[in-house]
Amino acid sequence: MNPNGKSPAKKTPKKKSKVLVFRRDELAPVAAFPAAFSMGAPAFAEEIYPDILIESLRAIVSSLEEKDSYTHGHSIRVAEYSVLLAQELKMSEVEVREVELSALLHDIGKIGIPDSVLLKPARLTRAEFEIMKSHPVRSARILSKISSLQPLIPGIKHHHERFDGLGYPDGLKGDAIPFYARIILIADTFDAMTSTRPYRLALDKEIAFAELDKCSGTQFDPTLVDAFVKALRKVDQGEERVERVSLLKKIA
Repeated sequence: MNPNGKSPAKKTPKKKSKVLVFRRDELAPVAAFPAAFSMGAPAFAEEIYPDILIESLRAIVSSLEEKDSYTHGHSIRVAEYSVLLAQELKMSEVEVREVELSALLHDIGKIGIPDSVLLKPARLTRAEFEIMKSHPVRSARILSKISSLQPLIPGIKHHHERFDGLGYPDGLKGDAIPFYARIILIADTFDAMTSTRPYRLALDKEIAFAELDKCSGTQFDPTLVDAFVKALRKVDQGEERVERVSLLKKIA
């Protein structure tokens, strides 16, 4: 009782604030949304919202870099190689942009791959490789939440399909494989061969070219292999130079 004869008011216990914990793969679609909005807007969106567009793409790529620094550098290089091939094929500016972004985001699904598999400093076991093979579908699932990025999904989801139908995830064959996916596969494979990994040294560029030619018509679209080698030889001879077109030169 207090001096006034009244019972002291009971204190209402404070509610404990709930801490929400998100997995990195759950946050990726959120980070991607502003970039998707800009890509879905008219062509002048980049001029109106350049910071939003660039920072959003940086957030997407950085989220993967945080987990695997090799994949970040790999994605940038694959985008550059893909742009070179697209330009050699005389694709339109819009198509070059779509190829560029598809290549930049093609491995974003690796965010959901366990570190024990993604960062393993040795060759993967068969079971581990099956887990790794899920990353194209994971990439597509992440980007499917963003309506403006729908045109990019086929190229991203199918960038491991083989021209002979023995690839994954759906075993597509020949012209049934999305065109952007056929471009990304060549750029992706070439960069993997010419990059040093914990379990092997980088291959010489000429050896990598020979490997592409060897697998032309089986793993790769033969027409695209010829164009890719031609494009890179132009760079070597000084006829062309590697330019980080569009957003790549701003976010690397």
